[in-house]
Amino acid sequence: MPATEYQPSNLFGRYSSRRNQVVSMDGNHEQELEDLELFQRHVSDRFNDLLSPPEDGSSGDPLLSISWLRKLVDVFLCCEAEFKAVLIMGRDPSHIAKPPLDRLIPELLERAVKALDICNAVSSGVDSVRQCQKFAEIAVAAFKQKPLGDGQVKRARKALSSLMAAMTFDDKENNHFKSAERTWSFGRRGNSNSNNKERAVGNFRCLSMIVAKNWSASKQIQAMCSNLVAPRGAEPTGLASPVFVMSSVMVFVMWALVAAIPCQERSGLATHFQIPRQLPWAQSMIGLQEKIGEEWKKKEKKGSAGLLEEMQRMEKLSQSLIEFADGFQFSVEAEKEEMNAQVEEMAEICRRMEEGLVPLQMQIREVFHRIVRSRAEVLELLDHSGKISQPIT
Repeated sequence: MPATEYQPSNLFGRYSSRRNQVVSMDGNHEQELEDLELFQRHVSDRFNDLLSPPEDGSSGDPLLSISWLRKLVDVFLCCEAEFKAVLIMGRDPSHIAKPPLDRLIPELLERAVKALDICNAVSSGVDSVRQCQKFAEIAVAAFKQKPLGDGQVKRARKALSSLMAAMTFDDKENNHFKSAERTWSFGRRGNSNSNNKERAVGNFRCLSMIVAKNWSASKQIQAMCSNLVAPRGAEPTGLASPVFVMSSVMVFVMWALVAAIPCQERSGLATHFQIPRQLPWAQSMIGLQEKIGEEWKKKEKKGSAGLLEEMQRMEKLSQSLIEFADGFQFSVEAEKEEMNAQVEEMAEICRRMEEGLVPLQMQIREVFHRIVRSRAEVLELLDHSGKISQPIT
């Protein structure tokens, strides 16, 4: 899969051509409205592509599969690039220091900081998924031994038992987070002495930080939703609407990643994020939210590791293969044929994980650094406006 499925529109180029010009809000009001409408239309189209099946009749990427999550992250990156074009490029800094942006922009920057912490937690969660993949690969290798004997079946069962234990942890007692010390999103870089082999397999220690035992992904999402209210009426600068759109995109993407990937303490996740239904650009996002929310309500009661499609399928296959292993001595040929088919399916899931998890982790890293860079650029713009005396922390 290419690094970016969704390319920024010509809106980015339009603003780039005006980078060194001071935009007059009065003289370019119609152009401003057109750009804002175009941004919202692109947000709607991209999320509609995530919600709707392909027109060519192919099955597409299942909801919350690794490939689907990679497309979701690409959507965020492209929306963020266009939003920054609308907000920053070629704009007089004084425009974003006027009400209500003098309140909305700092709130957006605070959401960005919380999103960085979620990126940390999700990246660590991907490492947990990769550990489950290793258990599954051990089981697959054991079941594929010919002839298949008691020793191979016992080894496979042990690996599957470890896999099931890893997938049914209690969020609040997850060993992955025990005795952890909080490392904040800013500061502390990765070890500069890491060798090339570590970097090649995805050594994201500067991103995948362990978080404190009392950190809650659910509360972090809830905090990101604080003060997230759709603007009412005409705004003097015309930018309140895209700020709300980008805030909604950021919260939704972080919420979906937390729902899919193992993260610490996610109770009540389905109730924390609501998007106003009257907004045309939000309809496909709402449709996705409803689908994911219903799945979360089903799985939350079972203490699941998350809604990642590959993990859910792996859980069902593991349960069936454990049953086969328990009755191996008495199994008939038909049961062995079914077992072989399930082992092949498990192997295919492992292959998809092997191909997709590290690239997904790299994309999450890109989101992390993109947010950091954009936040710094907005702070610099605010500083130039002369309206803010101290940096927002």
